[in-house]
Amino acid sequence: MIALYVILGIAALVLLWGIGIYNGLIKKVNLKNEAWSGIDVQLKRRFDLIPNLIETVKGYAGHEKEVFLKVTEARSAIGQSKSVAERAESENMLSGALKSLFAVAEGYPELKANTNFLQLQEQLSSLENDIQMSRRYYNGAARDYNIAIATFPAVIVANMFGHSKADYFEAVEEERSAPKVSFQ
Repeated sequence: MIALYVILGIAALVLLWGIGIYNGLIKKVNLKNEAWSGIDVQLKRRFDLIPNLIETVKGYAGHEKEVFLKVTEARSAIGQSKSVAERAESENMLSGALKSLFAVAEGYPELKANTNFLQLQEQLSSLENDIQMSRRYYNGAARDYNIAIATFPAVIVANMFGHSKADYFEAVEEERSAPKVSFQ
């Protein structure tokens, strides 16, 4: 009889241990999803700001169709991305296209002095900072989640319930290299 109680006690402890691990994994999944939502909100704000920026620049540099096309294509690619990795790639493509747009704007002094353009540029700069903070938060949450599902004994519970590794929101190679500065 005592052996039965010991076995039932051990089974109850194992069950409570499994429930604790499962609940911890669910918490990490929710934190990761919340972090992704934060990135998504910031990216949506940038996405909505871009048409105003393009229209302002078009008023001064309407013949720069290739730059406008790149920005438009990049915005379109964002809507078609399915995974975090695809979304990151699309967002990085948009960042590159926006750099080209601002390079075009440099050639138009009257545009650079336009208050509407300056306000849009300032808003975009602020948004880029917010996006970077959101990316860091998301990557931290993804890291914590990935550690949680890969460490023993949680890996057993994670595999039982189909938890898989989260992708990081990473920069493209061009963003990792130092920019070239030339004063010629």
